[in-house]
Order: sequence, then C-alpha cells, then structure tokens
Amino acid sequence: MRYLSPSRTLFAAALLLSVLVAPRVAWANQKLCMKDGTYQMVSSYEIHGDRVRYFSVERSEWEEVPTELVDLDATKRAEEETKATQKKQLEEAKEVEQERFYKPPDQGMEVAPGIRLPGDDGIFTLDGKRLVRLVQSASEAVTDKKRAAMVLAVPLPVVKTRSLVVLEGAKATIRLNDPWPVFYVQSADALGTKLELVRLKPGKETRVVEDVDTARGKNGKATEVRTMVSLERKQVAPNIYTLKPLQPLEAGEYALGEVVDDKLGMDVYDFGYEKWEAVK
Repeated sequence: MRYLSPSRTLFAAALLLSVLVAPRVAWANQKLCMKDGTYQMVSSYEIHGDRVRYFSVERSEWEEVPTELVDLDATKRAEEETKATQKKQLEEAKEVEQERFYKPPDQGMEVAPGIRLPGDDGIFTLDGKRLVRLVQSASEAVTDKKRAAMVLAVPLPVVKTRSLVVLEGAKATIRLNDPWPVFYVQSADALGTKLELVRLKPGKETRVVEDVDTARGKNGKATEVRTMVSLERKQVAPNIYTLKPLQPLEAGEYALGEVVDDKLGMDVYDFGYEKWEAVK
C-alpha cells in the first residue's frame, strides 16, 4: 500500500542525493557565471582542462566555452547557495513527515493492534497503520470592508457588518484518506465534549471557517454561520473521547474546533480528506 507519505520520502531522498553530487559537476539548474558579469543557466557542467562543457537550459543542448572566460569562484558560490537551498528543503520535508506521522511511546490506550495513544494531551486519528497527531492552527477574522463602510452611511438597523473567519492556505498540511476517520481526543479538561467538526469553504489562498454577521449598534448581536458535520461522540476511557462523523466525509477541507455557547474558538485542528487509490 502506498499513500502520501512514501512520495514525500522519495522527494526527501532526491533532495539528499542532489546535495551529495560531486563538486565538479552540478546537476541542478543554476548559473554558470562568466567573468564579464553575464551568466548561462545550465542544468549541468563539466570542466575539461581549458574548456567548460555545459548543458544550456535555454537551448537544450551541450555547448562549450574556454575555461578562462568562466568565473569559477562565482559559479562555486552559486553551487553552494543551491546546496543550502536543497538542505533547507530537505529539513522542511523531514519536519512535515515528523508532523504528519506521530510515533507515540507504548504507554496509552490501544487504538489498533500494536498502536497506542501517547501519554500527553492531543487529538489523534489513524491513517492506515499510522497514528496521526492533528496540529492546531490559528484562524483570523477578515472584515468585509465594503459592508463595513455602508454601516457608517445607512441608518440603524438596516445594514450588518460581515466578517469571515479564515485559515491561511488553500489546503491543510495534514491529509487523510479515510472517509470514516475516528478522532481520539485525549484531554484532562474534557475537550472531547466541546469539539465540533466544521467543513471549510475552499478559496484560492484561504479556507473559510465561518461567516460572522454583526448588527450595527451598541447591542448588536453576532450571528455565526458555519457548515457543521454531525458527530458520534463517546467516552472510551478516562479523559479520552472518540469522535466519528455520522456520514462519510466528502473530499475537502475540515477543522475540529471548540464550541462554547455556540461560539467557535479561533484555534482549530485542521485537516483535509482526499480519496487516494492504493497502489499494489
């Protein structure tokens, strides 16, 4: 079975391989710097005595120039910058992998054969044979400036101000492939009794958690509108609740958030569901 994680592993391995390439041959698009201040974008180059042979990205063919025309020091600095960028990308890939799949110590409740919850608080779910810890993200309110301006011009109580509570980014980092996920909420303050599942509205750069309309005036009340997903909620052990959607999830973006007096907290646990086909 192969899901998202193995592909990221291959990506990290490719980055590592590129960092280990021999210093005299560069295998990434970079600048081959000339002494006159110009440069060629190349995918690779080789030094052969008084000639430098390179593969031009622009013309997609091998070319040669005299070595004396090439600024090897500047080219070397460009190589080092490329390596530093690749190293950073590799570290980021490893961080994403560690964040996505959390390997807990063998000390908590068993949620699947050989898989147990850790001892600390958190929200967890199974993705195949791995335990995933959901990560908390902070949402923010974005005001509809046009409607806010109308409030100042129109008498009470015709117009309401409107704001959107959004999460940055078009997709969550955590991606699940089970339409029937079971969330294990381990918390000493009964967080499992307060969490609700919200389906987010997609956008190009953000995901909308909810709309908030507030009537103009000192005593104006705020109305929060969000798309809720019904949950089955059970306490399965002291300080541990399970949450499971009553209907299979549709592909899209979701968030678990604490709801108190019909008010959704700004910090939520976001994830996305995508239908992945297993590869044999």
